[in-house]
Amino acid sequence: MTYKMPDLSYDFGALEPVISGKIMEIHYTKHHQTYVNNLNIAVEKYAELEKNHQIEAMIPLQQAIKFNGGGHINHSIFWKNLAPVSQGGGGVPQGALLAAINEAFGSFDQFKEKMTQMTVAIQGSGWGWLGYDKAKKELLLTTCANQDPLSTQGYTPLLGIDVWEHAYYLQYMNVRADYVKNIWNIINWNDVSQRFETHQAP
Repeated sequence: MTYKMPDLSYDFGALEPVISGKIMEIHYTKHHQTYVNNLNIAVEKYAELEKNHQIEAMIPLQQAIKFNGGGHINHSIFWKNLAPVSQGGGGVPQGALLAAINEAFGSFDQFKEKMTQMTVAIQGSGWGWLGYDKAKKELLLTTCANQDPLSTQGYTPLLGIDVWEHAYYLQYMNVRADYVKNIWNIINWNDVSQRFETHQAP
């Protein structure tokens, strides 16, 4: 199986002024594409080694699959978590998701403040996540280092904020807080709500 880049539902410049078209172009065509390319290489090598029962050589490849596979998974979610204002980006969620956020965090504003603070505070590269714990049937906030997917913690990803420097540095320089503050203006709550409702089902 060959992994492929997901299609974007908007142009590179459509998320401006929050995220510049140049950042989007580089992020999508260079960074995400590299994760996909390296994932396919690692998976192909792994399958060949497995076929020949070379387990000692298979084990080191697992880290490459985790890193590049995680990068592919995370970015595929990230692009859909975002939307231009003209396509519904920003605002607040509605319905079941908003009710669950209010129950878990007290209010939407408190949720946004907690997720912002948590995400800005990540040391080095990583992701801030709103996730869903299906076992406990509740929302949660957590972070993942590097490109680790949220599934490694046993949770379902709903909303992710990428704070690798390549996601914002050309525009925001070292002021990560401004990037995270502004990204709320282009969150695609329809996508986040659909993820929540899908995974909330028994």
